[in-house]
Amino acid sequence: MNYTDEYVERVYAGVLGKIIGVYLGRPVEGWSYERITAEIGEVDTFLQQRRGVPLIAADDDISGTFTFLRALPDHGNSIEITPRQIGHTWLNYIIPNRSILWWGGLGISTEHTAFLRLCCGIPAPQSGSMALNGPVMAEQIGAQIFIDGWAMVAPGDPELAAELARRAASVSHDGAAVHAAQVLAAMEALAFVETDRLKLVAAGLAVIPKDSIIRRLIEDIREWWAAEPDWRRARQKLDDQYGYSKFPGNCHVVPNHGLIILAFIYGDDDFRRTLTIVNTCGWDTDCNSGNLGCLMGIKNGLAGIDGSAADWRMAVADRLYLPTADSGRVITDALRETYEIVNIGRALRQWPPLLPKDVARFHFEAEGAVQGFQVASGVAGGERLQLKNVAGHSRLGRRSLAICYKGVTAEEPAAIATPVFLPPETLASKGGDTYTLMASPTLYSGQLVSWGAVAGEGNRHPVEGRLFIDTFDAQDRPTRLFAPPVVFLPGAYRQASWQVPDTAGQPITAVGLTITPPSGEAPGEAGETGDISGVIYLDYLTWSGSPRIFLGPQPGGGHMWRHMWVNAVDHWRAAGAFNMCQNEGIGLLICGSGEWVDYRATATLRSNLAKAFGLAVRVGGLRHYYALLLTDQDKVQLVRRRSDAEEAEVLEEKSFVWEKGAAYRFELAVSGSILTALVDGRPVLSTFTTLAIPDPAPLSRGGGVAFYCEEGQLSSAGIAVSPV
Repeated sequence: MNYTDEYVERVYAGVLGKIIGVYLGRPVEGWSYERITAEIGEVDTFLQQRRGVPLIAADDDISGTFTFLRALPDHGNSIEITPRQIGHTWLNYIIPNRSILWWGGLGISTEHTAFLRLCCGIPAPQSGSMALNGPVMAEQIGAQIFIDGWAMVAPGDPELAAELARRAASVSHDGAAVHAAQVLAAMEALAFVETDRLKLVAAGLAVIPKDSIIRRLIEDIREWWAAEPDWRRARQKLDDQYGYSKFPGNCHVVPNHGLIILAFIYGDDDFRRTLTIVNTCGWDTDCNSGNLGCLMGIKNGLAGIDGSAADWRMAVADRLYLPTADSGRVITDALRETYEIVNIGRALRQWPPLLPKDVARFHFEAEGAVQGFQVASGVAGGERLQLKNVAGHSRLGRRSLAICYKGVTAEEPAAIATPVFLPPETLASKGGDTYTLMASPTLYSGQLVSWGAVAGEGNRHPVEGRLFIDTFDAQDRPTRLFAPPVVFLPGAYRQASWQVPDTAGQPITAVGLTITPPSGEAPGEAGETGDISGVIYLDYLTWSGSPRIFLGPQPGGGHMWRHMWVNAVDHWRAAGAFNMCQNEGIGLLICGSGEWVDYRATATLRSNLAKAFGLAVRVGGLRHYYALLLTDQDKVQLVRRRSDAEEAEVLEEKSFVWEKGAAYRFELAVSGSILTALVDGRPVLSTFTTLAIPDPAPLSRGGGVAFYCEEGQLSSAGIAVSPV
């Protein structure tokens, strides 16, 4: 297999298959086969519109899959990664009771139970063991739900995939649940180089014990398929012999793994038919469909998805959410996650990373990729405006996004946009029954947006392209701010940059591009009919630098700024100012993104009671930051927390007597490896240091800001962030 183009394409198809499968199964999650067939018939298309809910939503099946794989880059992309280290990754990214997991409680939710074990200092794999948690808890479905990424970093190597899957699964599960995860991982890894379905199933069986119930289940399904051509009758056999009545718990792995294998074998090697079968069968539909969609995507590539009668990709437009404590990575897309996975897989082989178009955020370097771009709100689409990923028309790569426009005018421009934050209608919404969709924007005031595009050589008329951002005014009303126009003559390639203007602390929700006639051109100058039609090929769009922004309440009284913060403290009130408390351990209130590398953060803080309180920078999770703190031992400290370390490391410490309830101005600046800290304008320390974590990519050293509160209370008016 080609470990560049072909590898990227198959991983991209796997990622798309995963999210399409989850979105397809999500509306009927937990339904029985009987209810689905009675109320719907077959689940062969997205049902969200029928049910009046958004198609793109936070889902634990997606969040866990792509988040837990970060254990590899966070621990140096070592092939020897341990369950204990993967457990550290859980503790860094999971916000207790709010993100990724089903928070059903100790002894009810397997993942919640394992997470509580980790928090109590019980390391993996003991945290997920049958000996500690019992067989019912240990053999629920979660391990196989999150396993796809571990297979995609081991293309063509089912043994390695199964071993990585075993380590990852054992953080929370044991027994049959681990075996099921290993089977899927082995099948997906081999699917990069093998197309025969039965050979893939055999590869899965080869990595689990001969006496595993998962082996017996799969062998029975193969026998049914050989004798019974009707998948519905086979499903009934599965229900009779391996159904929920036979296996206790909220969602046991055995019945659901059986449905994955059944649909895979009976699906005629067709993406849509396979997902239709597994979703119509019921039970844990989104989980089963997500795993199976990933497997089918890897196996048959993009052609298998695009060849379906359903246009899955136009509806999804690559969009997904990964709500974690890494606040700036929540808003993402399928192609971005694809390259994260591909570069982990390459790093495991000690190959250099692939960095399309000089690490541009939007580069479109995969067939069909739109990276969230759609017709902008308030603009007519249809025949007037269409988007298509095409080969060529790029100076930095091999593909571009074609923006095909027809009949544009100054009053009716062509406009496209991609989200950089949560849509207004989803702010503070629940991603599921028990986890909240929280995120920080990926773009901020003061950052530099750069883009390049070329006008079609066949265009008859020049046009203007203008970048824009969508944000809110002081009263929380949506507003659009524009960059200066760039004129495109037919065939001309143009590059431009724009420093994002001040949004008065309000979040930016989208970035986009409008196409209009050149300013001052009178109607009719474009021709007798006034018709301006053509194509602009967007080569790339990206941004860089640190912001210049005040993160906090604004004079206008709006409240949208509150949604920019990812809440990992026990209690937070923001009525005119921040007021938060943490009952036990360390709590963070986080805002920002990984593009923030070198910057200064300033805040005035008060505490009536705290073990420690302060300001953190380069925050990449709950266990990845620098922090300037005042402690209850009358000390000022500069600490570094690494995601792979058990405890924070005190880099510098000095005596500092502080008064409860008094205001103290904290300033913490970071530039490369140099940290500068001031309290009330007094330089308390300046030290040379480096992040003591592996640095496989430059952005891994960046991160946002946070209020730090350890067992106590903290209040502030906000945090000012500026470049150094």
